[in-house]
Amino acid sequence: MVIDRRVGCRSITCKTENASRAVTQFRQITERESLRKHVAAIHVGGKLSLLQRKLSNCLLLHAYDDLLTRPSHRIDAETLCALSGYASRDRDTLKAALRALAETTAEWNMLGDNGEEEWGISSLLSYAKLSGGVCEYAYSAPLAAKLYDPAVFSMINMRIQRNFTSGHALALYENCFRFVRTGSTGWWELDVFRRLMGVHDMAYYDDFSKLNAKIIKPSVKEVNAVSDITLVAEVRRESRKAKYIRFLITRNGQETLFDLGDDDAVRKSAAYNRLVENGISGRLAQRWIAEHGEDYVGEKLDFVESERRQGRVRKTPAGYLAAAIKGDFKPADAPALAAVPAPEPAGPTEEQLAEQARDEERARDADWRKACLDVIEAQLEKRSPASRKAMKDRFERMLDDEFERGQFRRYGWQARGVFPKIREFWADLVPEGLPSRDG
Repeated sequence: MVIDRRVGCRSITCKTENASRAVTQFRQITERESLRKHVAAIHVGGKLSLLQRKLSNCLLLHAYDDLLTRPSHRIDAETLCALSGYASRDRDTLKAALRALAETTAEWNMLGDNGEEEWGISSLLSYAKLSGGVCEYAYSAPLAAKLYDPAVFSMINMRIQRNFTSGHALALYENCFRFVRTGSTGWWELDVFRRLMGVHDMAYYDDFSKLNAKIIKPSVKEVNAVSDITLVAEVRRESRKAKYIRFLITRNGQETLFDLGDDDAVRKSAAYNRLVENGISGRLAQRWIAEHGEDYVGEKLDFVESERRQGRVRKTPAGYLAAAIKGDFKPADAPALAAVPAPEPAGPTEEQLAEQARDEERARDADWRKACLDVIEAQLEKRSPASRKAMKDRFERMLDDEFERGQFRRYGWQARGVFPKIREFWADLVPEGLPSRDG
């Protein structure tokens, strides 16, 4: 599907040194002309299922850092499935999803370096291969250059995409998020919108009332409920007939995955280096450390290393590591992926009893932390948006550690690694006080 670009910006070349210059030019132009011109993007047409859309985003996330430097990319199939929220080991479904991505086209239309219009089309994946439990895939060189340019293609939050239950809602989110900087998609012809939603060849949706009731309203409702943007649909009519639609877009407080940037504090950590050594991409490693903390990630790395030494982890550990971090695997879990199950002891050992006590302690900590955050969120709901922003700015100024500030900017009051300071900050601000850990 094509959306014309009317913004006169230079597209990024494959030379890394030109990337920041192109982004700066893009931002300057869109800020100056956003009231009448809208950012175009690469739009992906076709009837992709929810799983296929999630899979596509996960593949791009994994390959992003090396899009311009490597002709192909490799990811452990189990890791890919875990990232996509696909728990089954049914490889036929995975093959079908990869086949659909190879058969789906991405299309763009924008102004090129010479000021002339540039139109292009490419299959979403130029090829994909499954062998030995590893998925190898590639993008065409022109598409890779466009995908790497943040002024052309905006990445979405992998954590947020897992919340979607509707393929239409995820498709709407993807296509609207491309325009988040300008606050509006601009007016789309309804035929264009139908193609973006993958219903252009269904006569049922030629009737706008049905399209609105079955696609537009439910999708907008889900996007607003589970994502980091809020949408408002507007329809323009000609001769009383709906002809165009646009979506007004505002952020609602969360940050995108690719706002992570290059966090030196994370990249220099032992946990980050160990994750990369185990086949985890740099950006995913940053996400895990920022989301769970170095201690938690290090604990799971130790666990997986112990399982591998005992022959319980087959082939590459990346997929098992992803599952361990997501599922909080512990030594007593007897994981389902173990190739050789360990013999069950006659009774719990002292070490197992100690681990059980630690688990119970962690569970109590988690419940207490949630109770405190629920009270804090309730307090924030009573405040005006200006007051909430002032509180956030005030707390951020109190943080003297760059890593903590980075976590707070990304996750707000839910930042796990900053919780002790968040609780201390709010303790005197809540009239009834925050819940006691022992209470």
